[in-house]
Amino acid sequence: MNRLLALPFFLLLAGIACAAMVLPASYALAIEEFNDARSFFYPGIVGLVLCAMIGIAVSTRPHHQSAFRQLLSLLAAFAVLPLILAVPFFGAVRNTSFLNAYFEMVSCLTTTGATLFDAARLSGPEHLWRALVGWMGGLLMWISAAAILAPLTLGGFEVTASGEPGQPTPIGQRRDNVSEAARRLSRTTHALVPIYAGLTLAAWILLLVAGDRPLVAISHAMSIMATSGISPVGGMIGTQSGLAGELILFCFMFFALSRLTFSGDTGHASHNRLFYDPEFRMGLALIVLVPSILFLRHFLASFEVGDEQNLIAALHALWGAIFTTLSFLTTTGFVSVDWATAQGWSGLGTPGLILMALALIGGGVATTAGGVKLLRVFLLYLNGVRELEKLIHPNSIGRSGLLSARIRREGAFIAWVFFMLFALVLAAMTLGFTALNVDFESALILAIATLSNTGPLIGIADEIALNLVALVPEAKLLMCLAMVLGRLEMLALIVILTPELWSE
Repeated sequence: MNRLLALPFFLLLAGIACAAMVLPASYALAIEEFNDARSFFYPGIVGLVLCAMIGIAVSTRPHHQSAFRQLLSLLAAFAVLPLILAVPFFGAVRNTSFLNAYFEMVSCLTTTGATLFDAARLSGPEHLWRALVGWMGGLLMWISAAAILAPLTLGGFEVTASGEPGQPTPIGQRRDNVSEAARRLSRTTHALVPIYAGLTLAAWILLLVAGDRPLVAISHAMSIMATSGISPVGGMIGTQSGLAGELILFCFMFFALSRLTFSGDTGHASHNRLFYDPEFRMGLALIVLVPSILFLRHFLASFEVGDEQNLIAALHALWGAIFTTLSFLTTTGFVSVDWATAQGWSGLGTPGLILMALALIGGGVATTAGGVKLLRVFLLYLNGVRELEKLIHPNSIGRSGLLSARIRREGAFIAWVFFMLFALVLAAMTLGFTALNVDFESALILAIATLSNTGPLIGIADEIALNLVALVPEAKLLMCLAMVLGRLEMLALIVILTPELWSE
């Protein structure tokens, strides 16, 4: 174990990725898809041999595995590792370009879930590989949040930590040494992998019992834990589990609202109880408020079509709104089958702006969800309420509430800085897409979907789904950049570019 801890973090990730190729290769061999079996098995074996040789060559050299170096490796994982992951996918699909394969793997690894391929075009092993890559990307974020981002006060921890973003220790003190950074990563991995794998296994078994086919069940189980929205049948509409399957996935989505639902290792809440977690409470409030607005919208419109007394259609519309709201709030992107029922009941189209707003808000800090994060939005809300109170009572003293005064003050300022950075990057990405001959509405949807890591938003936010295959190569590369930025977040990129850290 000590020898493995001494290896570079990126090399370990590359070795795990190559070893994972054996799973779709074995499945392809079992169903006699021999081309897919060869396409996954050969790159996996060659990759493992190369990783082993490189590991032996560098094992005797000292590697500075500080949290900052691990952050660089995390950036390389999302930008460079998809090149390795795309090799077997490119060989298995055969009739596509390597750029399309790279785009697909970036989308999966960042848990975005945007795809260039129709579900019917890919084989079972190829669908399994996409879901597996997304699942590994979600696990990587679970581990990295506690082992890498939390010590650097990034990824949402900057609003509750006493230090500055990217500065885990006071100025003048020595940073974490090599062994401590590596051991922290090892401890977090040993603690979270059994939980992540166990929850995935539980979701898979429940979906099998509900009636889904094994491939669909395992793909949706991995997708719901990673909030990637990857599906081999095009979403919930192609499943056989029906309402029972949606209820199962609905329950597992709550793990993306707050890290306290599965772990208290980061201690980002003042109380170690889920009920007192502001993220979870705000998520529950949105799950109640937004579906109520959507249901009222459809109910009022049903009077115009004379179907206001159809109670069954009303209940289906309410459930479709609740499920889809939580799905896009957690940036999963699954759409309930009853979502279309609600549109048929009232005759209204898709409220794309509401879904885009939910994706922008995102899920909890240190979870697999993307977006701005619930904690930052909650702090901005508290700060806004406090400023309004000071307008009426300038000398009033703020209440403590769920968070301390320091978090409400300095934390809200940092949250506002992040929000402005997010808005600037969103505007830049929108301008970039429009410069590549994409109309403004589609460019805005692409920017929000990629920066919030909610790929299915591209197909539902507008009445006519955007054809990603028709985009120019430059637009696809820009989407890849936006997905990496959204997954790693802008503050982490600024820390990476800080000259002081590079001088050390």
